[in-house]
Parts: sequence; structure tokens; C-alpha cells
Amino acid sequence: MTDGKRSTQALGLRGEEIACAYLEKKKYAIVTRRFRMFHGEIDIVARDGTTLVFVEVKARADESFGRPEESVTPGKQRQIRKIALGYLVENPLGDAACRFDVISILFGDGDGYRLEHFVDAF
Repeated sequence: MTDGKRSTQALGLRGEEIACAYLEKKKYAIVTRRFRMFHGEIDIVARDGTTLVFVEVKARADESFGRPEESVTPGKQRQIRKIALGYLVENPLGDAACRFDVISILFGDGDGYRLEHFVDAF
């Protein structure tokens, strides 16, 4: 594995840790992390009250390739929806409400970062 790939994965994992801590502080219950299916992954599945929330976390070191949330393209949204349907087949919830959120994390110098939470993003 290249150093670039390794550092990108480390950045993503750090972003997911920060996102989970943020969601728990907001009283969300983390149900599962890194749910894999169909050659893809949903970063976080959480409960916001009675609503099941599928959360995509995008973390970047800088904005040289745009803002983190801009990488959740229509194609990526379709993939996340497909994986979410698979999750619901494996974990039937009846008529529970579901939604898709995006958490964008832009790291700065040192330990600083900017987090934005897009509720019902798509």
C-alpha cells in the first residue's frame, strides 16, 4: 500500500471517529460502522430518535480538490441508497423512517478541523 493511500485511509478513519463523537454528543445512537455490501460501504448507521440515519463521512486535508461534501456525487448517492436498501433487507425495520446525512470534515493545521452536518442531504 502506498503512503498516499495509507494517509488517505488514516484521514478517513479519523474523520469517522470525529463524526461518531459528534453524533453521540447530539444524542444519536450509533448502530453500526462501515457496513459493507455491493462493493461499497456506508460509513455510519445511526438512530436519531426513531429515524434510521445513513451517514456518509467525507474528510479532507485541504480544499485543493473541492469541499469534502462535493464528492458525494449523484453516482455516490445512488450507491449509498443501494447499500442502504441491502442493509434494510438484512435488518428489517418495518415502517421506520430513514434518511441520508453527510458529515463533511475539513482538517486544518494541527488538530483543528471544521465539521459540517448536512441533515437529509439527499
